[in-house]
Amino acid sequence: MTDLSARVEPAAMEMPAHSPSVVLRSFVIGLTAFLTVVDLFATQAILPSLTRHYGVTPAAMGFAVNASTFGMAVAGLVVGFFSPRIDRRLGILLSLTLLAIPTSLLAAAPNLAVFAILRVGQGLFMASAFALTLAYLGEQCSAMDAGGAFAAYITGNVASNLIGRMISAAVADTFGLSWNFYLFAALNLAGALLVYVTIQRVRPMHVVTLTESPLAAIIAHWRNPRLRSAFGIGFCILFAFIGTFTFVNFVLVRPPLSLGMMDLGLVYFVFLPSVVTTLFAGKMATRIGTRPTIWAALGVAAIGLPLMLSRHLAEVLIGMVLVGVGTFFAQAAVTGFVGQAAGENRGVASGSYLACYFCGGLVGTAVLGRLFDSLGWTACVTGVGAALAVAALLTIGLRRLP
Repeated sequence: MTDLSARVEPAAMEMPAHSPSVVLRSFVIGLTAFLTVVDLFATQAILPSLTRHYGVTPAAMGFAVNASTFGMAVAGLVVGFFSPRIDRRLGILLSLTLLAIPTSLLAAAPNLAVFAILRVGQGLFMASAFALTLAYLGEQCSAMDAGGAFAAYITGNVASNLIGRMISAAVADTFGLSWNFYLFAALNLAGALLVYVTIQRVRPMHVVTLTESPLAAIIAHWRNPRLRSAFGIGFCILFAFIGTFTFVNFVLVRPPLSLGMMDLGLVYFVFLPSVVTTLFAGKMATRIGTRPTIWAALGVAAIGLPLMLSRHLAEVLIGMVLVGVGTFFAQAAVTGFVGQAAGENRGVASGSYLACYFCGGLVGTAVLGRLFDSLGWTACVTGVGAALAVAALLTIGLRRLP
């Protein structure tokens, strides 16, 4: 391939909205996303079991599990910086293949420190594939088509949360923790195979060579107030999401809810509505604007927070549904905005956005984990609400694109 950070002619992948080609493309994009990030959140479903296995506190185990977000933040910056020199197909293919190595080694991690290091390694490869795919979509799709493509990719991300957690809980409960990681290593290799079969078949792109260096592009993006706001919103979204879906696991297995491991896996059907609703984020942002879309999504998530403080399982589950729907919808909208607002060097912009996004996950784990251990679930939920409020304020800076 040629230099894919260059500007792509808008007609590259413009298709009729409901053509079979678009449906197939959306499915492939979503499946690629699923196989890329399925490791990221699936391990959260077995947090209580891992906590018992390593004999540590919920905050310590949560931080180790979410250490992958540190690797993802670093990889997002590195990939963004070197994006003009990275062949998209080869980069994604290698990332997914190498991802299987730390994933399989987690099965034999002797202590929490090694476990955390391997999770960082997973994050490095996951984010490399994630960032390169987002850049690839931004470059291959026309402006009108990009929203749907990004929404399909985020929908695959949502599906990985649902199906990945269910698989993780079921396999760990039936065959043990080790086989859980071996299975996910196989899924990583399946993702590499999918990329090998599909990405090579896209039409050649028509590009205009850019002379701006990656460092200059990064500086230019951070000077753009719209992109700065988008980066901050991404930080807050994963901060809130991690805080909710990491520590709610411990609430669900404790009295009065007292769910077993298999029941905990089934709880993650709460992500099923998000799989459907996230597909419409691009269309809604196009119709009513990015800012109203994000504000509406954050409002839905905020409504779910008090419900998760209930002692009744049904109300907790409804709260989880609303937080999932809202945060994923907002993420899809802001991700599409970054791809359009960046204009030039979209790969660099995607890398910067993902670095901020995953930093939010790591900081959220540390801050909200301390709140959970010290002050309890109510304090943790309050922290999540504060992050959503900050994201809503930052959305003011996402002025309409020309």
